[in-house]
Amino acid sequence: MLAIGAEAKAAARRLALAATGQKNTALDAIARAIRAQAGQILAANADDLADARRDGLAASFVDRLTLNPTRIEAMAAGVEIVRDLADPVGAVMAEWDRPNGLHFERVRAPLGVIGVIYESRPNVTVDAGALCLKAGNAVILRGGSDSFRSSRAIHAAIVAGLEAAGLPAAAVSLVPTRDRSAVGLMLQGLGGTVDVIVPRGGRSLVARVQAEARVPVFAHLDGNCHVYVHAGADLAMAEAILVNAKMRRTGVCGAAETLLVDRSVTGSHLKPLVSALLDAGCAVRGDSLTGLADPRVTAATDEDWGTEFLDAIIAVKVVDGLDDAIAHIERYGSHHTDAIITADAAAAERFLAEVDSAIVLHNASTQFADGGEFGFGAEIGIATGKMHARGPVGVEQLTSFKYRVRGTGQLRP
Repeated sequence: MLAIGAEAKAAARRLALAATGQKNTALDAIARAIRAQAGQILAANADDLADARRDGLAASFVDRLTLNPTRIEAMAAGVEIVRDLADPVGAVMAEWDRPNGLHFERVRAPLGVIGVIYESRPNVTVDAGALCLKAGNAVILRGGSDSFRSSRAIHAAIVAGLEAAGLPAAAVSLVPTRDRSAVGLMLQGLGGTVDVIVPRGGRSLVARVQAEARVPVFAHLDGNCHVYVHAGADLAMAEAILVNAKMRRTGVCGAAETLLVDRSVTGSHLKPLVSALLDAGCAVRGDSLTGLADPRVTAATDEDWGTEFLDAIIAVKVVDGLDDAIAHIERYGSHHTDAIITADAAAAERFLAEVDSAIVLHNASTQFADGGEFGFGAEIGIATGKMHARGPVGVEQLTSFKYRVRGTGQLRP
């Protein structure tokens, strides 16, 4: 592990100075290699899936683990989108002159070596690799043990692309062991070679990273996401958005976990919304009013309001207006992604301004919480903290900045 860190550090120095064209050539070659090696990737994934099903893992977990030709093509296309993004390295963020003639520039600079620790999703291997490469960083990837074979097969394609472009293979390193002690070593910084850790996984992983890390962390907490159906909501729109937000993919961090319905529209909206969820195969755990809407509803516990189910389960509560909805989200939410459905522009603006989450939406599904949907090509995760990066972590969020100061011989008096 120390050797991996040292090699990544050396690769990071080269990447920081690599020309945009060389990085883009590597990304183009990576996309081609993923397509060319799709058969090997699918075969490796089939072995991982067989183990997951044998071990009785949840359907939502299996969905996150599953690769198919469509998802592999999406991975390759995502790399090409990253290739076509503007290179952030060296971009001037601001510049100004001082009365003494000094010229100041604040410019984007790579972070260095990024450690990414993730669970179950093999696509993170290529998403993280591509984004870090474009931003001039080296990356050390530690995927989940359940996706070990899939990640190795994807990593082989990445290495082929790097080498075809004349860049070091250590620019994107994959920890070659399932041993959990490797995570601890990464959190300690690998002898000072790791600059940032990005965890992408469940609450237990993130909690461990935050407790043990000796380097800065981009926190990605669980996605306890809310959909609030306001008094001014169109019922047909609310129903369509809600079912998509919950059921499109139940195992993603942007899936809705709680529905809040304004008390003023319970007579017209509550039963249709609850029935739509139940008919789509979603279990509903509701408060007392929700229980009256449909006999299939089970009673919600206080724990349900703070739970990221990652399954076809949703908690439903009737709230007393916008203030109550915002207060509920503040108390139980994870500051990830929350949406309001309403035709009332003033209410929407208050919700967007007052809900303290990384992503806040008006009249749109929470499943848009995805770097690709933001136009970032891909993402390493959704950062829910407030330092440096927040929301989808794309190429710009994987840079810091430095100041360049140009003078003509100035001395400070």
